[in-house]
Amino acid sequence: MSVLVLNAGSSSLKAQLLEPETGALIHKSTVERIGEPGRTHELAVAEVLEAVRGQAIVAVGHRVVHGGAELTSAVVIDDAVQAAIERCVPLAPLHNPANLAGIRAARRALPDVPHVAVFDTAFHARMPRRASTYAIDQDVAREHGLRRFGFHGTSHAYVAELAARALGRPLADLRVISLHLGNGASACAVEHGHSTETSMGVTPLEGLVMGTRSGDLDPGAVLTLARAGYGAERLDQLLNHQSGLAGLSGVGKDLRDIEARAEAGDDRCRLAITVFSHRVRKYIGAYAAVMGGLDAVVFTGGIGENGAAMRRRILQRFDFLGIVLDEDLNTDARVSHESPTAFVSAQHSRVAALVVKTNEELSIARQAAAVLRERQRTPAPGPISIAISARHVHLTAETFAALFGAGASPTHHKDISQPGQFACKEQVNLLGPRGRIDGVRLLGPLRSKNQVEVSRTDEFKLGVDAPIRDSGNTEGSAPIVLEGPNGTVNLTEGLICAKRHIHMAPGDAERFGVRDGDEVEVAVTGGPRDLVFGDVLVRVSPKFVLEMHIDTDEGNAAELSASAAGELTYTEVLGAQAVLTTRRVRLPG
Repeated sequence: MSVLVLNAGSSSLKAQLLEPETGALIHKSTVERIGEPGRTHELAVAEVLEAVRGQAIVAVGHRVVHGGAELTSAVVIDDAVQAAIERCVPLAPLHNPANLAGIRAARRALPDVPHVAVFDTAFHARMPRRASTYAIDQDVAREHGLRRFGFHGTSHAYVAELAARALGRPLADLRVISLHLGNGASACAVEHGHSTETSMGVTPLEGLVMGTRSGDLDPGAVLTLARAGYGAERLDQLLNHQSGLAGLSGVGKDLRDIEARAEAGDDRCRLAITVFSHRVRKYIGAYAAVMGGLDAVVFTGGIGENGAAMRRRILQRFDFLGIVLDEDLNTDARVSHESPTAFVSAQHSRVAALVVKTNEELSIARQAAAVLRERQRTPAPGPISIAISARHVHLTAETFAALFGAGASPTHHKDISQPGQFACKEQVNLLGPRGRIDGVRLLGPLRSKNQVEVSRTDEFKLGVDAPIRDSGNTEGSAPIVLEGPNGTVNLTEGLICAKRHIHMAPGDAERFGVRDGDEVEVAVTGGPRDLVFGDVLVRVSPKFVLEMHIDTDEGNAAELSASAAGELTYTEVLGAQAVLTTRRVRLPG
């Protein structure tokens, strides 16, 4: 099964024919000089198809830079999807028009083959609002679609997964900073498998210094230039094409040329190198703080994969964060599609540093194949009941004794849905910097870790910032003070907003076609408010009964009743990237 991947630019068409399961590359070519007389996207597509004649193409995967707020996962292209991509042109005027030209040409040339759009913005679509919102008048922001979308998502997701494999740990357990450094450059905070921050914004202009783009710039500087007579076109040319490494160095955007001139004493080239590395270092420190810790830093892209000297500059003096560079490993690091990862951190480094070869084309091929498989799925085997979980605590024996007295034990109040678990008569008070919540019930039996689960509304009342975590993953979470009848306990960590999840027995997981650790979508339909919950964690154990758990805020958002039920849609894990695909089957709710 072969997937043709097309990356259409304004002056070139890059094509690869890939076998998505094995990653085998069957054909690779680039058609250039599109836009010159007699050179159109139609002719470029025809040239590619001639080169792969005789191959069985089951799908065409198209790279699309901007999906906006509407298109947040890979999707089969029809006229409605094509129109939605066109509506995003004002957000990516340099990219989406060319992407669309390639889509139109390929759909005309291969009308009977499914075409799938894969978006650079999709991986960042569920960034928390605090990361995606610009601090401007929100009416203006909504009117013009101004929010942070992020880019390079396909690359960031791909290399983060490969880094997790190299570390021998699930990506869901890791806090990773992915650095895609090249002519386009961006940083991404990948927290437990999800993008929670990224450096690019509403367009690819924000963030790191790039080949010809400025990256972060005081908006006041733009206003100053506008008042000096710079119109929109001139500003666009300056910030997108005459800035970055090229604007700083004065000799172009190729880092190899800049480094050679810097060694020869060129001060502008030296400045270009230091500004580039300084900006990346600043983002590493910021993202480590945003995630509350760090497990790995990943370098990818042309500079990230090949620039040993730049990696050295970026990682110097990060010992305080736990990153220790191994000079020999860094100098010798080589990556390829056959051997895609190389460590550059010392063996005793608390935080790993890796170079990872990105492969966006393979990721696109796998996402396209997953979308096709999703279309062929049989209907879901039935509804899943939804339980709304109020705030509660799980305590260790030591903490329970400190709060309720030595020799005390939890008192059974009533059983709850999951076998062996019960609500206790004992309750505690939560004391936060801003407020308190009294009468929070203990759930039994006692555990090996303290865990306090609250909603976002509770967070604001307490004055804390609790991370979204799956149960049991409390390392680096928020602190909270517990008050009981016999005293108080100051927890340095343990306060979380529980990630919405589904409990399944192994038989249930087999019926629904999912595995432990998958993330799925659940759609609630037929009630007062239809709603789709994304990023729902699947937890599988013989001890579980089938049930989805959400918190009170989420239940209120969907106006759920006590007997609510939902439908399951699927996540597929293909090779080096988890690909979210959706399917709707109407169920009672």
